[in-house]
Amino acid sequence: MNPNRLERIVIIGGGTAGWMAAAALSRYLGHGNTDICLIESDEIGTIGVGEATIPPIRTFNGLLGIDESDFLRATRGTYKLGIEFVDWGRVGHRYFHPFGRYGRDIAGIDFHQLYLREQTRRSLPSIENFCMSAMAAKAGRFSQPAPTPEHPEYEFNYAYHFDASLYAAYLRRYSEHLGVRRLEGKVVDVVLDPVSGFVQAVQVAGARRIEGELFIDASGFRGLLIEQALATGYEEWGHWLPCDRAIAVPSANTGPPDPFTRSTARSAGWQWRIPLQHRTGNGHVYSSRYQDPPEAERILLKNVAGETLAAPRHLSFVTGRRKLAWNRNVVALGLSAGFIEPLESTSIHLIQLGIAKLLALFPDRRFDPVERDEYNRSLQTTFEAVRDFVILHYKLTDRTDTDFWSYCRNMDIPETLERKLALFRGHGRNLRSEGELFGLTSWIAVMLGQGVLPEDYDPSADALDEAKVADLIDHVQRSIRQAVHGFPAHFEYIHRHGAAVGT
Repeated sequence: MNPNRLERIVIIGGGTAGWMAAAALSRYLGHGNTDICLIESDEIGTIGVGEATIPPIRTFNGLLGIDESDFLRATRGTYKLGIEFVDWGRVGHRYFHPFGRYGRDIAGIDFHQLYLREQTRRSLPSIENFCMSAMAAKAGRFSQPAPTPEHPEYEFNYAYHFDASLYAAYLRRYSEHLGVRRLEGKVVDVVLDPVSGFVQAVQVAGARRIEGELFIDASGFRGLLIEQALATGYEEWGHWLPCDRAIAVPSANTGPPDPFTRSTARSAGWQWRIPLQHRTGNGHVYSSRYQDPPEAERILLKNVAGETLAAPRHLSFVTGRRKLAWNRNVVALGLSAGFIEPLESTSIHLIQLGIAKLLALFPDRRFDPVERDEYNRSLQTTFEAVRDFVILHYKLTDRTDTDFWSYCRNMDIPETLERKLALFRGHGRNLRSEGELFGLTSWIAVMLGQGVLPEDYDPSADALDEAKVADLIDHVQRSIRQAVHGFPAHFEYIHRHGAAVGT
């Protein structure tokens, strides 16, 4: 047994971040050798507006051994095939960011390059017609991807919509079953070691002192340990991502839930629509520089379909990241580590990524700075890559109908994003950098969807026979159409597989 092995882990805060950490740590580090204590207070509410995810959440649930149907039933979840964007590039236009791939590559040449070449020879429909996820979403249908690549159903992916509070409760049950101790109460003081500056213990209301060796800060925006105790610092990105407010309200479903999230651009931000089994999640993300809260709430409520089920909840945030996600013996997860607005449903994934990197670089009592520095470098790279992808949506607009959209259209952007845009505008190229979460399909979807048409295609596409490429493109569209026609309706699939509430 390693004499330097950590024996006591303390998690500050519950919610999605805290209980995801508790579940993963208890699954891989518990086994009776490590004491894991989670401290949360029922008096302190959680943000919990994030109800949409991206495909890696399936990997996280799978590593925990969670059954998909049981999970969807417990969280009132639905399937998600991507995001529909309405009025972003210009008013009256919409496009789809799908989970999956466009078509099939030939001889190592990306399908979108073949599509761009073929467009110079004949009129083609939107590239969405060559993506299984996009067409299934449009038809309101769902099925599982095929296990082998000879089937057209192989080339797509999916994620989930779910009630975040129910997901946290689900993971709490999972974690407590594996031995995690939950302590109810408010943390009223943090005790630091006078020499190392490490956190020694936290004081919980009621004169209870909880000691630990590794502390996970899942306390939300306030960063109880990472910021209030350790003064780590925060790097703000509001000049690139000007939205800093959100209003959330649930509403009654007006029909079967769609297998996709919808994001509709508004005058000073955008509105989300997330369909669950039992209700629809709605929200308005906006910039307080260009709109006041009463007007933002009026716009949201005016555009909600179905009866509202609660009073609108107003939230404030600052986009950016903590300068160090791991400082001394504290690792920040979730809102404590940083926040990139929910446009591309990345909040839960960034929690998942932080947990995965922590497990890969898990420390012992020596807290090797090399491990800490690698963790911080990796998290910084990914946060910045996600930041750039979200900025892309605001920058690539032709809208000038409001001061907000004029600002977004004309704002300076990070040099890393400038290079991405230049590469795509030239020959439709996209080279994936270290730490990038979003792949080729995602960048193509937003760039083509918001009006960036490359000046030319990659010359390598000319090496392929014209007739062969034309046949491939026609075959892809035809096979996708046929496959989607055989899929069951989305909610029918949920019922059929015992994932619906009451089944």
